[in-house]
Amino acid sequence: MKKSVLVLSTVLAFSGVQAFAETVVTDTDGNGSFSMEELVAAYADLTEETFKAVDTDANGEVSAEELAAAKAAGTLAE
Repeated sequence: MKKSVLVLSTVLAFSGVQAFAETVVTDTDGNGSFSMEELVAAYADLTEETFKAVDTDANGEVSAEELAAAKAAGTLAE
């Protein structure tokens, strides 16, 4: 089994196929929304301007719904 995985990984690496994983944002303070700091931990190049665009209700925090909408719109990468 290990040999099969290694061979498959090598084939994919050389074929130019990339596996895409969803970016996970962690609510470290447990308040049910995401701060600028929490989003920067997942999106290192996030700017304040982009954060404000994602925070559509302008309350200074990004809800799970706002985050999902930003991903769907391509504002934030998966």
